[in-house]
Amino acid sequence: MSDCYLPRLGGIEVQVADLVLMQRAAGHEVSVATATRGEPLPGVRRIVAKMPFDLPVHPFGVGHLTRWITSARPDVVHVHMGAVSPFAWMGVRAAFRAGVPCVVTVHSMWDPVTRALYRLLRLVFGWQRWRLVATTVSNAAAAPIRAVAGPEVPVRVVSNGLDLSGWAPPPGTPARRDEVHIVAVGRLAPRKQPLRLLKLLQAARARVPDRIPIRATIVGDGPARGQMARFLERRGMTGWVSLPGRYTREQIAKVLESADVFVAPAPRESFGIAALEARAAGLPVVARAQSGVADFVKDGTEGLLGRTFGDLVRVVARLCADAELRETIAAHNRVTPPGAGSWPTVLEGFDGAYEQARSYPRRNTT
Repeated sequence: MSDCYLPRLGGIEVQVADLVLMQRAAGHEVSVATATRGEPLPGVRRIVAKMPFDLPVHPFGVGHLTRWITSARPDVVHVHMGAVSPFAWMGVRAAFRAGVPCVVTVHSMWDPVTRALYRLLRLVFGWQRWRLVATTVSNAAAAPIRAVAGPEVPVRVVSNGLDLSGWAPPPGTPARRDEVHIVAVGRLAPRKQPLRLLKLLQAARARVPDRIPIRATIVGDGPARGQMARFLERRGMTGWVSLPGRYTREQIAKVLESADVFVAPAPRESFGIAALEARAAGLPVVARAQSGVADFVKDGTEGLLGRTFGDLVRVVARLCADAELRETIAAHNRVTPPGAGSWPTVLEGFDGAYEQARSYPRRNTT
């Protein structure tokens, strides 16, 4: 179950759709319930209502989902949610009402406001006693969930999945280029702090000698794109920083082939699928040490990590100025697969969570 699903495109939507495909290929029978409008898809049940702005919410979702679960009697209900996902939360309640084992995957990092909300829901509903198994996508994202859920809810780390072979760099050593190409990929939304990314690039450029040419490509679209374009215009950065918009996976892979450094500066990145794609493509990755990217990027080996904005400015400038360091990290990344994200590992992790949820004594719903 997921609030958002295809045809909407976003991190959770694409990840859940890929998981469904992989689980079906592995022999699982998978059905999807979502509050997202769209064309009929095999095995997808759309529980929709007329809502402002087509919000993926249904005011009577708990009842609809409870009846569906009671009728279908699945072995386990797997709920996917972001920070605040009303329909997904309804799915958790429905699974508990129907007495069906439930695994909840949290795809986001819980900030203080979100933690306060779930503490309130814990007081109101007592969800910590619903015999749930939680998973999340990184150790960084697991810590705040464990702090709220307490010992009654096991929290397992199961990373996002990626077809690593699809991002592998072409064979051979890449030709040395005259310029340093920095790439970032992601939704240009305020919570991702895209203006901070532009300020990071500006500050790093000021630290690098003028004799070293730098260009930057920020792939993605979202509500902050116009504000970013105005920032670049005011700061005179349009000559070396471009905002090409949303790209397909194939187009992103092509951009990564021409890149030298990948930057993922968001401090509350729960996992960082774009950073994993860049890591699989052989690029040195710059990210926050306290983000989920640290699960597959070790400082000094797969990339460089920093805890503060100033740290990131220094390490980006260092990578731009030090060609030997860039090439050493890139050479390691090109021959060493990432330690997270392979689909066989992800499927095994979820299978373990399903078995743990099913090991709880069944609740008597009569």
